Amino acid sequence: MAPASLTVLGVEGLPEIVPGSSLGALLADRAPVEQSDVVVVTQKIVSKAEGRVVTVDPADPDAKRRLAESEAVRVLRRRGELVITETRHGFVCANSGVDLSNVAEGSAVLLPVDPDRSARGIRDAVRAIRGLEIGVVISDTFGRAWRRGLVDVAIGCAGIAAVVDLRGTLDGSGRMLAATEMCVADEIAAAAELVMGKAAHVPVAIVRGVDRSWLRESSVAAEIVRPYGEDLFR
Repeated sequence: MAPASLTVLGVEGLPEIVPGSSLGALLADRAPVEQSDVVVVTQKIVSKAEGRVVTVDPADPDAKRRLAESEAVRVLRRRGELVITETRHGFVCANSGVDLSNVAEGSAVLLPVDPDRSARGIRDAVRAIRGLEIGVVISDTFGRAWRRGLVDVAIGCAGIAAVVDLRGTLDGSGRMLAATEMCVADEIAAAAELVMGKAAHVPVAIVRGVDRSWLRESSVAAEIVRPYGEDLFR
């Protein structure tokens, strides 16, 4: 059942994140988190905390491409400087998620090695410090085939369902749903991005009011990735 309303709160005033920062402890201390909230954390600060920042030569026009290819398991498409790759996580995205924005010149941020594990670490720290059961979504900005524009999606999650399977339930007209699976983790990530923005320096948001049946002890964003046998486009 979809919630009747949601509240999305940007978390401001967080300190600069450096390698070794404990995001879970920081959010437990600084963020106004409540029971059953979902905390959305941008990939960039997770990667910074985990030391996934590398040096790249800003004077070398091919440096980013080589870095993107080194982070990929295969290159799917090329167009000019743009490379569409498949990452080790199974994500299909631009430049393997390598990001040069909002970092010092000469640096690039890579995706976390295991975003689901990153989300679990944050969830577990908030649970241990504050005694709260929450969901955590690690978000990143992806383009989408067939549609223009960028949208934040979930690349890691813990404590919140990645996909809610509605197959076998009834729609509003009493018809049986045969194919409906809602990617609620992506929807939550996209909602959070509306308050975080791309230049507002708000790397964390709290989404309050989600259906509590979506909160789960065991969940992984890896289940969002469509298996090869079901993928018509790879």
